[in-house]
Amino acid sequence: MAFNGFGGANMQNLLRQAQKMQEEIQRNKEELEATTFYANAGGGMVEIEMNGKREITAVIIKPEVIDPEDKEMLEDLIMAAVNDANRQIDEKLAEIAPQMPGGMF
Repeated sequence: MAFNGFGGANMQNLLRQAQKMQEEIQRNKEELEATTFYANAGGGMVEIEMNGKREITAVIIKPEVIDPEDKEMLEDLIMAAVNDANRQIDEKLAEIAPQMPGGMF
């Protein structure tokens, strides 16, 4: 009993396409993870370096922003820089995988 359109050749073609898509997803994931993202806040008073795995690899804080009387400002600057780096990663992800279903990365 044959299924129209789902014979051996068509099934092999579908499997090849699925494998090609999986390889492309893996390449894109590796490219994203190898990319370094830079963000800053407070006009460069706090700088964050983050890789595509969302791991912070460097934090640079200018000495003049360190005020024991106003630690909340420093916390806010760090949070803003981290959020900016994460936004950059999200934008890059949307750029390299716009056609991929959610959760593919």
